[in-house]
This record gives sequence, structure tokens and C-alpha cells, in this order.
Amino acid sequence: MKKATSKKNSTAKKPAKAAVRPAPQQNAKPGFNPWSLSIYIYWFIILFFIAATFYILGRNHGTVAPSANNVEITEEALLQSSDYYNSGKTKLMAGDIDEAIADLGAAIDAEGDNIDAYILRGEAYMQSGNYKAALDDFNAAIEKDNVNSVAYYDRALLNTRLENYTAALNDINNALASRTANPNNILQMRDLYAKRGQLNLWLKNWEGAIADYTQSLALPDGIVSPSVYAERAEALTATGNLAAAINDYSSAVRVISEQIQGAKSAEERETLSSNAMNYYEKSAALNLKLGNMTAARTDLESAFTIAAALNNEDTMNRLQALIGDLNNQMNENSAETVTTETIVENESTVQ
Repeated sequence: MKKATSKKNSTAKKPAKAAVRPAPQQNAKPGFNPWSLSIYIYWFIILFFIAATFYILGRNHGTVAPSANNVEITEEALLQSSDYYNSGKTKLMAGDIDEAIADLGAAIDAEGDNIDAYILRGEAYMQSGNYKAALDDFNAAIEKDNVNSVAYYDRALLNTRLENYTAALNDINNALASRTANPNNILQMRDLYAKRGQLNLWLKNWEGAIADYTQSLALPDGIVSPSVYAERAEALTATGNLAAAINDYSSAVRVISEQIQGAKSAEERETLSSNAMNYYEKSAALNLKLGNMTAARTDLESAFTIAAALNNEDTMNRLQALIGDLNNQMNENSAETVTTETIVENESTVQ
């Protein structure tokens, strides 16, 4: 009886399980949300474009890269117009004219408006004797820049070589006007006036030549050339101003004596000395015309001294003969003078 009671009690003590009821089913379906679908569509479009972009880039890389590998990249291909110009200028100064022309042509091909390249190539052509090509380049430079004094000056030099002095004079006038309006460090006004003086001299415009040479010597810039004094002396001689011409020859010799001290080579010293010798001879001739016998003999003796230093035997013999003739003439004149004075004194005594 006790066991039955305790079992019953233990069974009674267990809590009763709660009844599980199924959740009540809803009869209405959930509502459709269009925004959630739009997000998927947008992402699909973005991913599609990304994939398409990479696909196109991949195709381009596959087609372009192989052909690029077939292109030979050389040092010449990397050079710019300025590089070709500088290379051509260096080669021209070194005397490598053909290579300079090639580089300057490449500079022009790389940059058609490289006026300096046209001018420099024109100078190279002029040095090589290809005057037609030089003229074409100078014309091209002037066509592109009609106030370029260097282009006008170089064309004047070319026309001078072609003995077209009138055209050269016109170019020098344009160079002077352009240089005045657009100063530069390449051309000196002194040199431009000297060149115009030379052209006027050759065209026998004596007064114009004298004025230009005088203007050149009056300017402070640049270096005085002894030829400016000597050429002005020629123009002065043509006008009959012999005394002024003699002074100019003396000035030319003075400048030469200064330049000889700074000469860098024996050849340069010999050339300067030879010019001085010629100027002494011309001065001697003018002194003879003026009757300055002593001054003429001094000039000839100076010329003889230079000829001896140059070991120029032919000139030495010629000058020695001239000096001998001049001495004889001076002695004869002296004798005539003495005879005349004696006759005058005797007449005075008789009276």
C-alpha cells in the first residue's frame, strides 16, 4: 500500500505538459516589393558593364601589344627638333658639313617652323658650295620671319659670293633695320655697317662707303677690324683725300700689331703680318704722290722688315729695289737742291 501511494504521489508531482497548438494560418499572401527586384537588376547591369570593359581591354591588349613589339625604338626616334639642331650646330662647327646638313634637315622635318635650323643649314650649304640650296633655306627663313636680321645678313654674304652686290646691299639694309628693331647678341651693328661699307666700296659709292666705315668705327660694340681702316683708306684715296688715307693705313697697322700679340697660331700671325706689309706699301705709294719721300722710304723699309721676318725673298728683292730707286731719287733731288742753292749764292756774290 505504501509503494502504491508513493508512486502515485510521484506521478502527481510531475508538471503537466502544455498543449502545443498549431499557429493560426493566415489566409492573405505576403505583398510584392518592386524595390528589392530593382536592386538586383542594377547590380546585374553594373557587373555586366565591368565584365564587358575588361573583355574589351583584354582584346585590345592582345591586338596592340604584339604589333608594338615589332617597332624598333632607336635613339634617333627619341630625338626632338632641338636635339637635332644642337647636334647639327656642333657638327658644323667641327667641320663635319654633310652630317650637319643631315641633322639640321631632321630638325626641320621634326619642326617645320625651326627658323634657326633653316638658317644654319643654309650656312652649311653655303660652306659646301651648294649655293642654290643655301639660297632656298635663307629664303624660307625670311618667309617665315621677315624681320630676322641673321637670315638677311647670311643671304647678303651669299649674294656677295655670287657677285650680286646690289641684292647683297639690299639684304644688308634689311638686316640693319631688323637688327635695330629686334636687337640680338648674334650680329653686331659695327659689323653690319662695315659690310655695307664694303659693298658700297665695290659699287664705287665712295662717299657712302666712307660714311659706313666711319659709323662702324664709331660704335663701341664688337671688335675693330684693321680691314675697315684699310678699306676706308681705299675710298678716301678714290676721293683724293690722300693724307686721310695714309692715316687710315697707319691705324690699320696699329690694330694689326695689337692683334698679333693675341694671335693663337703661327698661320694667323703670318696672315696679319702680310696684311701689314701690304698696308705699308700702299701708304708708301701715297706718300710718294704727296712728295713725302722720307715717309715713303720709312714705309718701304717697314714693309721690307716684315718680308724678311716672313722669309719672303721675292718681296724682299722687290722692296729692296724700290728702296734703292727711292734713295737714288732722293740723292738726285738733294744734289739738284745743292746746285740750285750754289747758283743762287754765286749770283748774290756777283751782284
